[in-house]
Amino acid sequence: MRKVYNKISQISGNVITVNATGIQNEELAEITSQRGKSLAQVIKLDHEEVSLQVFAGSRGISINDEVRFLGHPMQVTFSDDMLGRIFDGAGIPRDKGPTLNENMIEVAGPSVNPSKRIIPDRMIRTNIPMIDIFNSLVVSQKLPIFSISGEPYNELLARIALQAEVDMIILGGIGLKYDEYMNFKMVLEEGGALSRSIFFMHTASDPIVEALMVPDLSLAVAEKFALKGRDVLVLLTDMTNFADALKEIAITMEQVPSNRGYPGDLYSQLAARYEKAVDFDEAGSITILAVTTMPGDDVTHPVPDNTGYITEGQFYLHHGYIDPFGSLSRLKQNVNSPKMSRKDHRAIMDGMIQLYAQFIETEEKRAMGFRMSDWDKKLLKYGGLFRSKMMDLSVNISLENALDLGWEILAECFTPEETRLRTELIKEFWPKK
Repeated sequence: MRKVYNKISQISGNVITVNATGIQNEELAEITSQRGKSLAQVIKLDHEEVSLQVFAGSRGISINDEVRFLGHPMQVTFSDDMLGRIFDGAGIPRDKGPTLNENMIEVAGPSVNPSKRIIPDRMIRTNIPMIDIFNSLVVSQKLPIFSISGEPYNELLARIALQAEVDMIILGGIGLKYDEYMNFKMVLEEGGALSRSIFFMHTASDPIVEALMVPDLSLAVAEKFALKGRDVLVLLTDMTNFADALKEIAITMEQVPSNRGYPGDLYSQLAARYEKAVDFDEAGSITILAVTTMPGDDVTHPVPDNTGYITEGQFYLHHGYIDPFGSLSRLKQNVNSPKMSRKDHRAIMDGMIQLYAQFIETEEKRAMGFRMSDWDKKLLKYGGLFRSKMMDLSVNISLENALDLGWEILAECFTPEETRLRTELIKEFWPKK
């Protein structure tokens, strides 16, 4: 039986308080006011005092309005009919398509039982050399993309959504500008990937509580598709906006702030989402890539700092490139072995990065006015080719072609001996003139 109350004891910002019994945390409620019906969610229980966050804001709500508790937490529809559709942070279609109300599932459930997980051992190819060769993305991995505002992280996500070799994409946007949301839609539509994608989009003008729901909606739907045997790639942008929404609600609830005003449970809130990544033993998988912007390029900021303890490495987007030194995929060794990839994969990965590190030192020497030796000139040539042919985010080639390209770049700049690569690999893969 649904509980109905006709007395709101307090309205503070977008949070209302009602005295009620038998209510569960995160339960939904429907508020009937002069402006119509609004959805709200329980965010705090203090004995019989129940605090609810109103999705659309509290403007137009009065203390005598009716509050009807629905008896269940947030739910979202689940079916193949969702493919190609765009929903908002409350799970309501924003693409003017029909509303889907069948087969409703609860969101924000627990993470998967570890006994049902298997050790990750499959690569997700993206046709982006800086990922496929140097920091391979592994099925069921959880990785953030650390960046700052102004970097092309959303463009990178769109590229990955188009090119990743997975069964389907679920894209969750949090606090996006409207043109960013439309760009995702346009890129995937023109690339023919919209039909295998589902969007949950929260824009900066939408209610703040919906920003909290986007990861949960995306991951709940992903889990159901994974149980049906599909490999799902969940792309989230931007988790710093998610954390800022947590902070705003915590301030409204007058919680004791932690580092830089964020709530004390920030780590747990982030981990509850990232730990949804899984490779099921007899079904599909969920892989998570999530943008985390760093205010002031500060990696010690609470959001990237806590994220780094949860995830299995990171992609560091810097000056328009995936930085080969700041980026790390801790699971790449599971998939770049001769059995999983090509036997020259690790050699090319290690050798090219070592030479690029020497190029960076040479570039600094040149900037300080030092005389360039013949070796320095070779390194400068190599660094330019590496950036334009490997690091440029517009490069779109398969892993095998990227490995061949690596050998060609090395052969154009150095002799085989100067690369310090194994003789047997040089004999097999060194380009023939």
